[in-house]
Amino acid sequence: MGVKQFIKSLHAFPRAEEHLLQKTQSGAVVSIIGLVIMTTLFLHELSYYLTTYTVHQMSVDLKRGETLPIHINITFPSLPCDVLSVDAIDMSGKHEVDLDTNIWKLRLNRDGYIIGTEYLSDLVEKELADHKHDHNGDSDQKHLTHGFDQDAENMIKKVKQALANGEGCRVYGVLDVQRVAGNFHISVHGLNIFVAQMIFDGAIHVNVSHIIHDLSFGPKYPGLHNPLDGMVRILRGASGTFKYYIKIVPTEYRYISKEVIPTNQFSVMEYFSPMNEFDRTWPAVYFLYDLSPITVTIKEERRSFLHFITRLCAVLGGTFALTAMNAGSLDVQVY
Repeated sequence: MGVKQFIKSLHAFPRAEEHLLQKTQSGAVVSIIGLVIMTTLFLHELSYYLTTYTVHQMSVDLKRGETLPIHINITFPSLPCDVLSVDAIDMSGKHEVDLDTNIWKLRLNRDGYIIGTEYLSDLVEKELADHKHDHNGDSDQKHLTHGFDQDAENMIKKVKQALANGEGCRVYGVLDVQRVAGNFHISVHGLNIFVAQMIFDGAIHVNVSHIIHDLSFGPKYPGLHNPLDGMVRILRGASGTFKYYIKIVPTEYRYISKEVIPTNQFSVMEYFSPMNEFDRTWPAVYFLYDLSPITVTIKEERRSFLHFITRLCAVLGGTFALTAMNAGSLDVQVY
């Protein structure tokens, strides 16, 4: 046996003679169905290959000396902007009253439409200046007292008119705080206690109903869910204090393009403490946060081309073989 004949004998797919081949209508239908199935499976596998997936890794957080950005966007439908203030306190003892942060307040009517805007830090600086004047010497006490009373009367009239009109307020912006445990809260604590008493006739009447449109600790990345977004808390009866206990997890999101987004995700627990007429504290909305010592790294990855080819051959080959078997069985049944 020659070499060519030996090589021909190894042919695993011999071609049938022309007179043994016959095309049938049933075989054509099966072939078209198989072709459609194979095309669909090919597109599915191609989409699967091009789609990225994420891998999560955990390690000890080694960041030091960085600030923590807090993005807030909260509506208080029952409190005018003039009475709201934002304070931030951390474990190091630092107490910030938004003097160096970008916080804005939008005045809202009873239907939730914007009717004005104010820059919060300007208001806080004005309040602090008023408080400093209150501690001056006895020689100026009468003049300052008269000025304070006049300012207080104007403030009371303005706020009462706003309350009668059903004004609300949206507070939004960014707080840059130290990367340590702490809290920030939104309340009427910026008011003089006597002014607040005359406006609300008691702490129990301070309605801290709120809607959290956005609360985050850094930029968003694909798949991130902030559990407080869209939270609605409306008080129908007596007022009280809301406390949100937040556990922040430092996170890095690495795109497949090598771009890195440093951010944070968090979990939260909620607690509400109702007030009674004997309480000496004023209602507020507290956000108490602590940082996890573990950082999470999320990486985008894409499946290998070899993996794609292997799956494609298995799927298309199996479909082709099954189609051929079905076509053959149909032809046998016909004849």
